[in-house]
Amino acid sequence: MSLKPLDAFRHLDLNSVKELPDSYAWSTADGCPSSCSSEPVPVINLEDLNAIKHVGHACKTWGVFQLINHGIPTDLLNNMEASGRKLFSLPIQQKLKAARSPDGLSGYGVARISSFFPKLMWSEGFTIIGSPHEHAEKLWPQDYKKEMNKLANRLMWLILGSLGITRGDINWAGPGGELKEASPALQLNSYPACPDPDRAMGLGAHTDSTLLTILHQNNTSGLQVHREGFGWITVKPIAGALVVNVGDLLHILSNGLYTSVLHRAIVNQTQHRFSIAYLYGPPSNVRISPLSKLTDNVHPPLYRSVTWSEYLGTKAKHFNKALSFVRLCAPMNDFVDTNDHNSVLVG
Repeated sequence: MSLKPLDAFRHLDLNSVKELPDSYAWSTADGCPSSCSSEPVPVINLEDLNAIKHVGHACKTWGVFQLINHGIPTDLLNNMEASGRKLFSLPIQQKLKAARSPDGLSGYGVARISSFFPKLMWSEGFTIIGSPHEHAEKLWPQDYKKEMNKLANRLMWLILGSLGITRGDINWAGPGGELKEASPALQLNSYPACPDPDRAMGLGAHTDSTLLTILHQNNTSGLQVHREGFGWITVKPIAGALVVNVGDLLHILSNGLYTSVLHRAIVNQTQHRFSIAYLYGPPSNVRISPLSKLTDNVHPPLYRSVTWSEYLGTKAKHFNKALSFVRLCAPMNDFVDTNDHNSVLVG
């Protein structure tokens, strides 16, 4: 099933709705939230001398962890959140002036994954891709991209190190060990209080098309991750912590050792939830494939070589089944080659 353009009629002012419209009412068959496990998501202290070991274990067994002592100033996160809240508090007519075009990614709108689900999601988002000067200079602190990229680079080396990968094994690493990234994307998500949260969904279940996603969520619960054998687990907010999850490209790079995590967002009746996702990927011209150190005669490479753009095209067509369509056993005509990012980065 391919992604279809979203209608302007789907831009509803959720803050003013008193009763849940039928178009937003999810059933159990649609994936409506059900009971959730209380198993705690791993919390990792980046200053811990054993951080590399803990990160590797979390990536292998969970695909997600919460990170403390990460070095991102609290004031910077607070200012970023305040700027985002200011943006979403604008009248719907003002926000629609920055609406994302049907064939674009940047701008205001409903989640691009909406077309894969039978019901609409109780959320609104703003996506920024490309130069901060062009898209975000007047919206939030300029240090944000710099600090988040520095953190993402540090996390990637911890993750790669936990797999036994060195700097010489990565051909897109600079002389100082920095990983050259493609234009990162920022995804702001707003989940207004919902009149009937038991029948609504903030964001449908999906994996991210990234190497890593680093999420700042405020003090309102809503993010849930799926873990085999445990079901859905709520990632309870920890003051100052960031949530880090494995994306599909890291899943490919690790030859499936570190799996991308299925996650979703639920809503509540009294509190407005807000989150900021930093979507980190490789340079656009780099081909991602299982690292040679992780493959041998017993463990052959499981996935084809893909660029981020190529994988995004496959994700736009096959959504959460995209990884199976870039497996080496998958027919080549199911592989979608595209030269742009006009597809699904994250819900």
